[in-house]
Parts: sequence; C-alpha cells; structure tokens
Amino acid sequence: MAYLENIARGQVLKLADEVVTTPGKTICKTLVKNDAVAVLLFAFSRGKELRTHTSEGDAMVLVLEGCGEFTLDGTKHVCHAGESIVIPADLPHSVYAGEDFKMMLTIVFPPEKK
Repeated sequence: MAYLENIARGQVLKLADEVVTTPGKTICKTLVKNDAVAVLLFAFSRGKELRTHTSEGDAMVLVLEGCGEFTLDGTKHVCHAGESIVIPADLPHSVYAGEDFKMMLTIVFPPEKK
C-alpha cells in the first residue's frame, strides 16, 4: 500500500522540480492528505498570495526555491530557499510571493476527539 501519492518512489528527487511555476498562478500538488497529516508542494508565481487564513493543525513550511513572505498574526517573516517556518494551529497567517518561489507545506492535524 502506498501512502504518498503523485510522486516517484525509490529514486532521488529534487522536490522543487515536482511543481512548475506558471505565470499568474499558484500551483498545488498534494503528496498526502488524511486525518493526521497533509504534505503539499506549492509553486507561486510572482505577485500571487494566499490571503489570511487559519489551519486547525500545526504547519511547517520549507522553502524549496526562491523567497516567500509569510505574515503570522501581523508579523512579516521572509524565508529563502532552505529555510523553514512553523505556523501554530489557529494562528492567522498569509503567504505572498514577491518573486517566483516554491515550498513544501506539512500540516500535522490534532487527533480526533472520541
């Protein structure tokens, strides 16, 4: 059984090559999404953004290529390729692409209450 989708197995990959930056668009490729975790690859073209929102899980961003601006509860952070930022659950945040950039987003969701 495969848990990761949309990605080759058993070979060396450059994650930044798994999504293509397209002018005027934000591209998202889902590698896994279930009740516990989501792993997504994003390619943002210059000027694109994800407006302020929240997530029910803790999120960790790894910038793969370029540079992205992340505003967490009103405070702006700039992350370059190879850098990460952790966004706590329920914290208002947004993403802005001042230039083309790519990132991997991992969200860990809270356990379901029984």
